[in-house]
Amino acid sequence: MVDWEKQLNQLESKIKELREFSGENDLDLSQEISLLESKARRIKKNLYKNLSPWQKVKLARHMERPTTLDYIEMICSEFVELRGDRYFGDDPALVGGIGRINNRTVTIIGHQKGRNTKENIARNFGMPHPEGYRKALRLMEQAEKFNRPIINFIDTPGAYPGIGAEERGQAEAIAKNLREMMGLKVPIIVVVTGEGGSGGALALGVGDYVYMLEHAVYSVISPEGCASILWKDASKAEQAAESLRLTAQNMLDCGIIDRIIEEPEGGCHRDWMLAGKKLKGVLQEGLNLSQNLSVEELLSRRWERIRNIGEWETGKVDEKISR
Repeated sequence: MVDWEKQLNQLESKIKELREFSGENDLDLSQEISLLESKARRIKKNLYKNLSPWQKVKLARHMERPTTLDYIEMICSEFVELRGDRYFGDDPALVGGIGRINNRTVTIIGHQKGRNTKENIARNFGMPHPEGYRKALRLMEQAEKFNRPIINFIDTPGAYPGIGAEERGQAEAIAKNLREMMGLKVPIIVVVTGEGGSGGALALGVGDYVYMLEHAVYSVISPEGCASILWKDASKAEQAAESLRLTAQNMLDCGIIDRIIEEPEGGCHRDWMLAGKKLKGVLQEGLNLSQNLSVEELLSRRWERIRNIGEWETGKVDEKISR
């Protein structure tokens, strides 16, 4: 639970208690419940209307927010998970497999966090090792072979920075994914569902259509990491979040993403089914749009899309420097 939700949660608990009390004692408390529900809706609307970047970071990390496997269960009628990179082993921090969305077969890959401490330890807090990214590439190449569209869900603080991961080629695995994804001859749709952290996110981030959920974040580094580097003080993470321009609204303004997917009021963690329904609708639109493109158009559009990210200025070279 994020700190600013306490008042709202207390009010919702009170509403639940009144409903139960009303049912158990056969009392009509509908008027009182209706007044409290109206108050809860007003509080919710005001709370989430103008969240700061740091509040967005906290919401993106919410423990009750749906994970990749949760979204897969909500949007797919069938799903078969495939494991292993065929080099070293399997990485539970990154899941993938073959699913069916409205009779359309797709390959789905995504970072996977846990719901509690035990699950997070098992999933390495959603931070993949190189075998996770190699598994992802294996599944993407398989999708290309069988002409299946690819859907990638991003939700990670970043790639795991441990010694073992570096020894097994973490940087090379990420770089290879970036290179190979540019040339895959099938549509790629990317959705940032929670945290989009650094190269760990970029390794799944090359897409023909890139979307972000309303309260997700996407950044080259975590606010805590940024604050530690710039000010040698991780407690300045809130200030760093303001400077990083990491919200979905910032990403849309910069042309890094194509669309923001609206979340249920209060965030995805408050209404999983509605969040899944909204996500599924946008994915279907993206699949339909990409289906109408030839392979040449698809690759050309992907290349131009990546090339057009960023801003730069040209100017005269200082004569003294040039000498």
